[in-house]
Order: sequence, then C-alpha cells, then structure tokens
Amino acid sequence: MRLARYLLMTAAVLTLASPAYADLTAFVGMTSTPTMRGVKGFAFGSGFLVVAFEFEYSDTSEDLLEGAPSLRTGMGNVLLQTPVPIRRFQPYFTTGAGGFHERQGTATETSIGINSGGGVKISLRGPLRARVDYRVFKLRGEPAYSTVHRVYAGINLKF
Repeated sequence: MRLARYLLMTAAVLTLASPAYADLTAFVGMTSTPTMRGVKGFAFGSGFLVVAFEFEYSDTSEDLLEGAPSLRTGMGNVLLQTPVPIRRFQPYFTTGAGGFHERQGTATETSIGINSGGGVKISLRGPLRARVDYRVFKLRGEPAYSTVHRVYAGINLKF
C-alpha cells in the first residue's frame, strides 16, 4: 500500500511539474548612491514557472571627484514572477544575499549584503527579451554607504 501511494505521488509531481528554463542577462545602468555612476554586469538564472534562482555580478565605477566608491557585488537571488508574460511583460520580485567589495582610493571594504527589488522582462522576438530592474542593496560591515540604489536595463536571452 505504501509503495502504491509513493508511486502515485511521484507520478502526480512529475505530471504537474513545469519544465525548467534558464536565462542570461547582460546589463548597464546607474547606481545613484551617493552620486550617479555607471554600472555594468550580468545575471544567469534558472527556474520553474513562478520561482527562479539567479546569480548576479555587477561592477559600479568609482568617482574620485565626488568621493563615490567603486562597488562590486555578487549576489544569489530568488525571483517570484508571473508564470507567463502578460501582453509581452513578465513582472518579477527578487530578493537575495551575497558579497560585495568596495574601494574608495586606497580604502577597501569586503563584506556581505542583501538586496531586494523588482523589474520586468519584456518579450521582443523569440527568446530575446529586454529587462528593466531596480534594486536596493543593504551592505553590512563598514561601507562608505550602507544603502545603495541601482537601476539597469539589459538584454535577456531565454533558453
């Protein structure tokens, strides 16, 4: 009897499971804390219909004249998204954690941080999508700025 229940449950899970997918995003944008500076990076993700997991790397340039540090982040994120695009738009919410490295002149800080935000993936043609994203980073340790805001736009390839 237990074996029959186990087989029935396994069959149900396999029948209801959605296929996995992956996507890759290359992006450019702006970090606004404490001044507007360029940021570039990439993200690679994989997931199911509603839940996805993503690794993201970003590099924000330093502005010596304004006293704004460079910031490199590597974050692992969870995305909650609509299962399918709605009129070509697929909104999502994301949160995650990881590490960062900040440099301002000769001073450096390396520690951990968390982020949260959201955005939208916009279907263009076939597997090609545009992606717009906003994030708030909360940095631990002793960074020059513990809260950092970032916005970006990128090209996303779904495969």
